[in-house]
Amino acid sequence: MVDTIFARRSGTLVALALAMALPSLAQAQQGATGKSFVENFDRIDPSIWYVSDGWNNGGHQNCNWSKNQVHIESGMLQLGFAEQKAKGRDYACGEIQTKARFGYGTYEIRMKTATGAGLNSAFFSYIGPTDKKPWDEIDFEVLGKNSGQVQVNQYVNGKGGNEKLVPVAGGADQGFNDYAFTWEENRLRYYLNGKLVQEVTDKSKIPTNAQKIFISLWGTDTLKQWMGTFAYKGPANMTVDRVAFTALGETCRFPESVLCTTN
Repeated sequence: MVDTIFARRSGTLVALALAMALPSLAQAQQGATGKSFVENFDRIDPSIWYVSDGWNNGGHQNCNWSKNQVHIESGMLQLGFAEQKAKGRDYACGEIQTKARFGYGTYEIRMKTATGAGLNSAFFSYIGPTDKKPWDEIDFEVLGKNSGQVQVNQYVNGKGGNEKLVPVAGGADQGFNDYAFTWEENRLRYYLNGKLVQEVTDKSKIPTNAQKIFISLWGTDTLKQWMGTFAYKGPANMTVDRVAFTALGETCRFPESVLCTTN
């Protein structure tokens, strides 16, 4: 995302005053307590998911996270963005995150993204200073200013700059698409609808720390160059059909999984 150093997943902005040393591989993966799962969103299980509520990630974000923008409808997760004034923000937006941290394996989502400049529909893994860890992150982000492409990116100890834009045929906001990444010690692969679209083999650009899984929809008034000029045109919505994690070395857990069709 933005190459500004701050702790993203906290109710308060936490400056990274000191560089944090990368831990050894064994230490990095120690916190990976999350097990393989397939979430079809019959409900939001509070033992698995934390619903972000009552705060925001900093001055770049024009909305506060609100549990009112997170709900289940017809077996799908709905994350909303709507006008709602509170705590210095004019809008409310939705996010969920796992309580457990996950390590090497395959992360997958089937989703339809929101439309509108200044909006970001995101599926990513993240850990950072709020959890007393370096900032590591792996991203899929669809910017509403151009839903015909998805941005993949990763951060290692707070350093990003690994963006690649990948075309999404028909538009990510016009129908459901499958996004996946397989994270290994020496390789990181991104997939769109089962097709490999980015492969990273430079170890200095591959995160090492176990991370939480996030799904979010948010907006900005300030990051115009990246996300476009925001103009509210009514409520927006991001819909998630399924999200899954399969630990490294395990077989595919559902027929549509990228692991069923790739090595």
